[in-house]
Amino acid sequence: MTSWNMHPRAAFDLETTGKDPREARIVTASIVMVDETGAVADTHEWLADPGVEIPEEAAAIHGISTAHARANGRPVDEVTAEIGAVLATLFRNNIPVIAFNASYDFTVLANEARRYSLDAITPAPVIDPFICNKHVDRFRKGSRTLVALCEEYGISLDDAHTSAADAEATLRLADALAAKYSALRLDLAELHAAQVGWAREQAADFQQYLRRVKDPVAVIEGDWPVLP
Repeated sequence: MTSWNMHPRAAFDLETTGKDPREARIVTASIVMVDETGAVADTHEWLADPGVEIPEEAAAIHGISTAHARANGRPVDEVTAEIGAVLATLFRNNIPVIAFNASYDFTVLANEARRYSLDAITPAPVIDPFICNKHVDRFRKGSRTLVALCEEYGISLDDAHTSAADAEATLRLADALAAKYSALRLDLAELHAAQVGWAREQAADFQQYLRRVKDPVAVIEGDWPVLP
């Protein structure tokens, strides 16, 4: 049986208005699909008017101002519906969707869908290089941002924090991890289920660490790939 990284796969990334996935609104979104050889087969890109002010801190990261989004973006409910439709089709066809720190992006999407009374999707199978890397390289020191991990694995990321560049880099990172670690070359359903457990364990470990050294009442949520 060939591994999932030898079959068609996709990557998904959002740029948003903020860090809290339950409050953040979509600004840009990208879905990049590749064939079994890794060649880009299709891309989808969206620019949304989130309907709220884009904080300067967020705009400084992804480069989209409130004025630009209002002038050029489409209504966020339409964008959310289209993103959900593309992802639902991928999942229905058992094509894995790769997302770095997936619980952020899929939680933002779920809450946007709820705001506009849109159908919710069930995100599976999902592959999260952030969760996978923490599992297979547990004692790695230093940052585990997308930029840092791409640098470690020699993956080009020229336009970091644009959704299209981040999506494709995330996909290439997942491929590199699978090539290096046989523990990630599982059946898709098995890998998805394993990440649910890994994410829970990682959150519990980090929560225990924070409570010991910094904040005795710290809470780290371990739900994956969507926070409740």
